[in-house]
Amino acid sequence: PAETIDTIRALAMLMTWKCALADLPLGGGKGGVVVDPASLSDSEKERLCRCFIREMAKNVGPSVDIPAPDVGTNSQMMGWMMDEYIKIKGEFQPGVVTGKPLCICGSLGRREATGFGVIVSVREALKFLNLSPETCRASIMGFGNVAQYAATNFVQLGGTVVCVSYWNRNDKRAYTISKPDGVDPFFLQTITDQYGAIDNERARCAGYEIEDGDAWLSKEVEVLIPAAVEGVITGETVGRLSPRVRIIAEAANGPTTVEADAVLRSNPRVLVIPDFLCNAGGVICSYFEGVQNSMNLYWDEKEVNHKIESKMMSAFWKVAEMVKQKGMYMRDAAYMLAVQRVVEAMRLRGWIDSETRTFAKSESSDEELKRLKCKVSDLTRDASGVLKEIEALASDSEIHKRVSLLKDCLDRVARECGAR
Repeated sequence: PAETIDTIRALAMLMTWKCALADLPLGGGKGGVVVDPASLSDSEKERLCRCFIREMAKNVGPSVDIPAPDVGTNSQMMGWMMDEYIKIKGEFQPGVVTGKPLCICGSLGRREATGFGVIVSVREALKFLNLSPETCRASIMGFGNVAQYAATNFVQLGGTVVCVSYWNRNDKRAYTISKPDGVDPFFLQTITDQYGAIDNERARCAGYEIEDGDAWLSKEVEVLIPAAVEGVITGETVGRLSPRVRIIAEAANGPTTVEADAVLRSNPRVLVIPDFLCNAGGVICSYFEGVQNSMNLYWDEKEVNHKIESKMMSAFWKVAEMVKQKGMYMRDAAYMLAVQRVVEAMRLRGWIDSETRTFAKSESSDEELKRLKCKVSDLTRDASGVLKEIEALASDSEIHKRVSLLKDCLDRVARECGAR
């Protein structure tokens, strides 16, 4: 219900970097509807989904733009969207959306993919820091889809989850549920509603302690996983992190504010796995769902997870190698790699003249079109220009801060490339 066009623009940009970093043959885009799905009946949700696709039909398609589930959506909604698109086009094209129910051309592992990918990145980060999962404890913000599967996968990895937090819609406040010897995420899933809220009384009867919503932030843990909303680690709250924290895995989009990020980048003990690397498992699985749809051949869950794991590991270690070789902050290294890949693709498609570094424009058979004369001092400045446009259009102060942070990162990328 709090969605804004500025947030959508920023997330679309981040999705571009995320797909590039994961080495997927996809661009980046985002969309949304300003509504609280909990306030709608099932029939209202269906009508809304079908209307959305009718309005978007000319702008989506398996080879155009492929919507995927995000906050407030589920597989049923994606199924409605697919069905409406097929009715409009008059031909069976299940690949128009991803995250569909299994029985109508969905993919095994899609629901768990983002949380699974988060823990793959955490596992590789532990290796990078020479830490063992068995000796590590984690604190997780949220208990929605991503957080639940991050928690279960971390436990299966051998680690201990000491607490999770969640938002209670009835009380309109957050709680943290904890156990000193570790929570059982599989049990908690049985007492959690569809919106990620845990039954406090049943949890208390099972021996869990109910704490304030922000208690997750200051737990004595090695791994911190914000997996709910953005802007939760701020300049004011970053000082509450335990000195034991070695890894911050950004499972949510934009959980760290600009001020907090400035503090974290000055702390060499803490490895921040940036959101567009850490939570890429979802879009990776969406890509593989589209591949399966196009082949009309479907893989078992083991094969899907293996492919997601392979992509996540490759992306993590390419960034980690840059961190190690250049002594860079991991977020900067991830941006550097993603921007380089996007610019290289632009160059190879002829959008950028490789010799003059000017933007090229194709020639028409009727007349020669004027070439774009705006020269750039380096390839990364193109991305900076896009950011300036977003910043000029944005009204949300937090979007301004995140855009400013990304511009700073791009400046550092340019200096690393020795282009300035």
